[in-house]
Amino acid sequence: MRAKSASSAPSAASASSAASTASARIAAQFVALLVLGAVLLALGLAIGSLGWSPWTEAGDTMRLILWDIRAPRSLGAWLAGALLALAGAVAQGLFRNPLADPYLLGCSAGASLGVAALLFVMGISPAAAALALRVGMTGAAFVGAIGAVLLTLVLARGVTQSLRLLLAGVVVGVVLGSGAALLTLMNPDILRAMQAFMLGSTGYVGWSAVQVMAVALGLCLLTALGCSRTLDALTLGEDTARSLGQRLTLIRLLLIATLSLATGAAVAQCGLIAFVGLVAPHLVRSWGPTTHGALLLLSALTGGALLLAADIAARWVIAPQELPVGIITALLGGSYLLWLMHRRKAHFGGAGGSQ
Repeated sequence: MRAKSASSAPSAASASSAASTASARIAAQFVALLVLGAVLLALGLAIGSLGWSPWTEAGDTMRLILWDIRAPRSLGAWLAGALLALAGAVAQGLFRNPLADPYLLGCSAGASLGVAALLFVMGISPAAAALALRVGMTGAAFVGAIGAVLLTLVLARGVTQSLRLLLAGVVVGVVLGSGAALLTLMNPDILRAMQAFMLGSTGYVGWSAVQVMAVALGLCLLTALGCSRTLDALTLGEDTARSLGQRLTLIRLLLIATLSLATGAAVAQCGLIAFVGLVAPHLVRSWGPTTHGALLLLSALTGGALLLAADIAARWVIAPQELPVGIITALLGGSYLLWLMHRRKAHFGGAGGSQ
């Protein structure tokens, strides 16, 4: 007995040391991402449509440009990236699928249909155009995204079966995407506006959009962090999570609402931006194992930095012209995933050869 208790003491000490090391690593990553976000915000203020033009230049015009254009755009890009990354981390944890992204439940197709329907109605009559202008593209995209998620839940008959939810999301995405394409074909005049929405842009983000996304991020982050222990339990399987006393139906509803609100808020303000929600959680996991509480927070910070960096590159690469930010995120995200696939293939190939 003495030998057994003596052997258990070093193991407990090593477990405590490993936990403290992991906590220190997570804290360091948190601080590093905050610093990176601050540096990128400073760069966002210094780079405009003509390239590098820092805020050290005097004049009321420069102050107006900084406060009314660059500051809300940079903050908005960071908030949109944080929302998408948080939604991606929630989706991957909820469905236990590393390839899940924020648009999994049909949000993107619903937002596209909402915008296409708004633009189509604006061309019918002056009265319809006046009503559509009250809703606005932001409102139409948000309503479409939330409506698509609700339709997915109806088709899936609730949230109890993850596979049914995934299949319903795919069906809703295909059908609503076809509806948006049909409306675009019926009125080719809306093609340019739809293309801008599909490629994503932060160029029209103002302070009102920043406020909306900041409130949405606060609500979504608090809800997701409150459900993080259930996501940890789900990694062991649904039966194990239930045996641990987790109320899976209620938690799923909360997480799907969080996923929908985060995605809808970001898409409504900035359009469809690819890969941020998929890549950011993968990056955080590659830095070391972590619980979902830390994963959700670090993913949000990483996503904000990624999208803000992409927005800065979109302004700077071919200034005075500007690239759609969705093209930059697609190139960066696709390149990262291809590199990740190549690295894993090489790893497994080497392991197979050693055997």
